[in-house]
Amino acid sequence: MSTSLIRLLMPIPEYDFDTTEVAIPWERFKSEGYQVTFSTPSGRRGFTDPLLLTGVLFGQLGASQEAIQAYRKLEQSEEFQSPIPYGDIDSTQYDCFVLPGGHAKGMKPYLESQILQQRMLDFWKLDKPVGAICHGTIVLARTIDPQTGQSIIFGKKLTGLTKTLEKTAYYLTAWRHGKYYRTYPEYVQDEVTRNLRVPTDFIAGGRIRTPHVVKDGNLITARCPVDAAEFADQLVKLINKRLNPSH
Repeated sequence: MSTSLIRLLMPIPEYDFDTTEVAIPWERFKSEGYQVTFSTPSGRRGFTDPLLLTGVLFGQLGASQEAIQAYRKLEQSEEFQSPIPYGDIDSTQYDCFVLPGGHAKGMKPYLESQILQQRMLDFWKLDKPVGAICHGTIVLARTIDPQTGQSIIFGKKLTGLTKTLEKTAYYLTAWRHGKYYRTYPEYVQDEVTRNLRVPTDFIAGGRIRTPHVVKDGNLITARCPVDAAEFADQLVKLINKRLNPSH
């Protein structure tokens, strides 16, 4: 199958998604000739977390210049300017679902959308590639299969935003930004882990500056912006191998 026929869906919130986790994978997917469709709760275009463009604290902890440049290109793209509402997602029309992250409060409509979770469940049952990075793993954790009463990630091995990373970011910035880095009282790792078969199925990884991606079948997961490029590369490999098994 030609890569021009490969269609990816990337749901995002209308506000506060992570710049790097959206723009860097998008740029990689476009370089492969994939067709990327964005989706937001209402169908209005999304906006990244503005603090990530300027730096969260004294110009630090924000997106890299590479990621910001990719985001500026993304903003000009037709697909980003014209997303579809979650309710209009037809899961059968895509080859891959990509779930990015972000931590500011505008993420909640995305993380809590029951419509998006239903579309995710529909897609999961098609046994096609799924990618989730950072808080995107919460969408997976909250997607419950009514046939089993368990999350779709039960029995899977994966990673996501680790408790160590979330705590560190919060402690460094709470004096200035309060609970900016605490989307929910429960840490991402804790919520995701309690939906797994065993706690050890959450693989935290090692050093923060060393990209860490976990593959389990058709599922690719990663922790944070540092992992975004490798996350996208692994998804590309998985998609191309699935659609071109001879290569």
